Amino acid sequence: MTLSFTPGGSVSEYLHRYERNELLRFLTCGSVDDGKSTLIGRLLHDTGRLYDDHLKAIENESKVHGTQGGALDLALVVDGLKAEREQGITIDVAYRYFATAHRSFIIADCPGHEQYTRNMATGASHCQLAITLIDARSGVTTQTRRHAFIASLLGICHVVAAVNKMDLVEWGEGRFREIESEFLDYCVKVGIAGPIAVPVSALTGENVVTRGTNAAWYSGAPILELLEKVRVDHASPVAPFRMPVQYVIRPSLDFRGFAGTIASGTVKAGDRVRIMPSGRETRVRRIARSTEDGGDLSLARAPQSVVITFEDEVDCSRGDVVSCFGGSTETLVAQKFECDLVWMDETPLTAGKTYLLKCGTRTTPARITRVRHCVNVDTLEAQQTDALALNDIGRIEIETEQPIAFDPYRRIHGTGSVILIDRMTNATSAAGMIRTGDASDAHARRAHWETAAAPTLRAPVGQSLVSTAAREERWKQKPLAILLYGSSGSGKTTRAFELERGLWEKGHAVVVLDGQMLRAGLSRDLAFTEEERSENLRRASETARILLDQGFVVILSMVAPQAEARWRASDLIGSERFMMIDCSDNNSPDTAALLRMVTAKIG
Repeated sequence: MTLSFTPGGSVSEYLHRYERNELLRFLTCGSVDDGKSTLIGRLLHDTGRLYDDHLKAIENESKVHGTQGGALDLALVVDGLKAEREQGITIDVAYRYFATAHRSFIIADCPGHEQYTRNMATGASHCQLAITLIDARSGVTTQTRRHAFIASLLGICHVVAAVNKMDLVEWGEGRFREIESEFLDYCVKVGIAGPIAVPVSALTGENVVTRGTNAAWYSGAPILELLEKVRVDHASPVAPFRMPVQYVIRPSLDFRGFAGTIASGTVKAGDRVRIMPSGRETRVRRIARSTEDGGDLSLARAPQSVVITFEDEVDCSRGDVVSCFGGSTETLVAQKFECDLVWMDETPLTAGKTYLLKCGTRTTPARITRVRHCVNVDTLEAQQTDALALNDIGRIEIETEQPIAFDPYRRIHGTGSVILIDRMTNATSAAGMIRTGDASDAHARRAHWETAAAPTLRAPVGQSLVSTAAREERWKQKPLAILLYGSSGSGKTTRAFELERGLWEKGHAVVVLDGQMLRAGLSRDLAFTEEERSENLRRASETARILLDQGFVVILSMVAPQAEARWRASDLIGSERFMMIDCSDNNSPDTAALLRMVTAKIG
């Protein structure tokens, strides 16, 4: 399974094949002593990623600490701190790298103790998949649920439950199915689609890299095979362009460039952009590789770090966001907004306290105006509270001293994530995900999008006996919702049915939800006020979400004039399977171009 150098082959061929490997970032999490470090050690050992001298050192350490009676203790591969080895636990997030012939991996081994929940949130923030270790003897614990809930908040789409230490329960299928049912049901409730459970023994290696013989009743893949085959969502070329400005480069009077890492989308010379939050408009002149002419990039995409120049002398500095222009892709600007927070400070968070808020590259003083609720991770109940304690997960309303440019986290992670910094100690107090802007003014208008009791939660969904993977295999497609919106006469309905026909002829399972069709039945009680148009979109989005869970491609044709309602639809459906096209924009793709875009995205 490992990358190997074939005698007679050139070193350049080997390096070329190695460099082309797709990268997957994943984390291991769960309760303390569930076997996270051992699982990673087993992955590294059984794929041949441990060098002889490293393996010898681990053998010696195993004899010293005696955690396995003198036998090889693979947990020591990642438990690098002396305190961890003495206690047999993981304190900090440990990172390891390995590769197989199919993919390269970066692993974040996160601590299990409740007091180190903040480390788990940090480790998960850049991951695409989470492996949650569950001890087969103790089953799903509060910390297991807390980690799964944090993973859902951070937008991790793929979750694998490794039910570990199955050898200690004699590989009982009944015990595995009990844990599988409880954990998968919890994942569905917090919005994680298609979780998978695998019975494993990290100590013996069964179902980690290779299939074991003790679980003949398990027909699924071992952990490594799942890691190699899981579909990784790459940055979409049609995603809105965002680049937080990190630094202004002015080496001479003849050059003024703006450096930053692209958070989303693509950019090319000639593109019309806005500098947010000021809203000033200009066009991109160059994507410069050097301060001299020549050798520039023709196109740059996330997550590249680039230097761009503008055609006009616009006021732009560190903390601003360069954003694509027009349509549904506008960056939001506000001083008041809502955040979901993982609180990391021993001093409780209460209304009225001030912190430094960092969003992208902008840092500004901010005041907590309200603590709305704290989520009980066991029951998923949103409990009213006026404070958040260490490791609590809740929602707040916050007001910044300066306007900031952002996107809802579910839409674009790079411009929707924030941290709160203690102004006295400079310590990070919280990690947050922005939900929407101007919380106080918009609350009444969006009341129909969420319940007052538990606004973060969806209604429970029954566990289907048909998996997401099975549906994708049957329909030969990945589910996707396409919102075509615009004023009357913009051609959205015509384009929706043309797109439906094109996808149908290619063999895809597709359905259209048209706003007027809904008003003839499901939404016949609605008029055409701003609030009722928003409600019509919500009902269409709820229907689309159900159809997406069945594996369909759903085309929504709606007027949907409110940007906030469209963002809420994206949040409800899930940004990873949602795209918007403004049919009132003359530069929007025609049906043929749209068909190519959708076909490429659904596979």
